[in-house]
This record gives sequence, C-alpha cells and structure tokens, in this order.
Amino acid sequence: MGVKERKERDRQEMRDQILKSAHQLFLEKGFDQISIRNIAEAIEYSPATIYLYFKDKNEIVHALHQDGFKLLNQHFQPLAKFEQPFERLKEMGKAYIKFATENPGVYELMFMRSEPMEHVSDCLDEEWREGDRAFEFLVETVAQCQSQGYFKGLHPHSFSMMIWSFIHGLCSLRISQHLGHVKGARESKISLDDIMTTTYATFSQALEKLKG
Repeated sequence: MGVKERKERDRQEMRDQILKSAHQLFLEKGFDQISIRNIAEAIEYSPATIYLYFKDKNEIVHALHQDGFKLLNQHFQPLAKFEQPFERLKEMGKAYIKFATENPGVYELMFMRSEPMEHVSDCLDEEWREGDRAFEFLVETVAQCQSQGYFKGLHPHSFSMMIWSFIHGLCSLRISQHLGHVKGARESKISLDDIMTTTYATFSQALEKLKG
C-alpha cells in the first residue's frame, strides 16, 4: 500500500470513528446536549481534529443520515432481481423491517429523533442523494405496479408515502419498545418477531386487495 492510499485509509478510519462516537452521544444525551468538544473528548482528540473532517455539528448529523440511507439502500439492492414489481414491493417491506430491527440506533437517529432534523434541514440545499434514492425506489416500484393495472386511481407518491408510513410506524413501535406492551397484553408465548411478521402479513393481504 502506497503512502497516498494509507493516508486515505487513515482519514476514512478517523471519519468513521468521529461519526460512531457522535452517533452514540446523540442517542445517549440528545443532539442539543452534545458539542464538538464532547465528541472530541470521546475519541481522545482535540476539537481541532474534528474540524479537519466536519465544519460543524450539523454536518456530522447530516453525514450520519447519509450513511444510514446508504445502509438502507444496501438492503434494497438485492430486490432488483424481482422482475414482478408487486412481489418486489412486498419484499421491500420485509427488507425495510430487517434494516430497522437490525440497526435500531441508526434507525432512531434517521427517523425517530426530531432534534437532528431541525439541523439537517440546513443542509437540504445540498444533494440528498441517498435519501432520495431510497424513496424513489419505492415510488418507481409503485408506478411499475400501476403500469400493470394495480392500485388504480392512486397517486404514486401519496400511495408510496402511505406504505412507508405504515412500515415506519410498525418499526418505530418495535424499536421504542411500545410493541412490547402489546406483546405483554397478549399470550406470553407470542414473540415480538411473530407480531411483526403477522402484522406485516396482514398489510400484504391489504395490498393484494388494493391491487384492483
């Protein structure tokens, strides 16, 4: 490995370390309670080091959102093999649930914390490539379903938002542990995974009926 490649590797490792520590601190103490100095202390470097990689805290949380969407899109990539768009749409729901339940901390920062979004909005003039890519994949799949005669009369963007809202709500209930209260109110033998699976199965059945 040459000097240039080694420097780039070291730079990427430091960036990842900063983001990992910032993510953990944001979840533990809240976005507004954490400063650049706190993040620097967590990785045992000076604040000046952080500023070599990020101009401010807003840019850090923006990078965390982008990395989260990259991970989500990685979960969607294998779905391109589904030529039948309706089957792909159902598999997208499963992939989204898998992403959320396997990465609850990432999901919480992306979709369940209001404080970061107040600051991410400062960066929205920049390209929001990964976030747009994730939602557009859903919209395109819905549009392809409609080209085959499904979901007649429904606006593709609005219907996609409805689908995302349902799956997001289910994942949020699981991650916030509210689903645990549902489980507790039912027979003790049922698991949270069972609740997630059966609820999503009901959603899939509803989609089937909406196909038209």
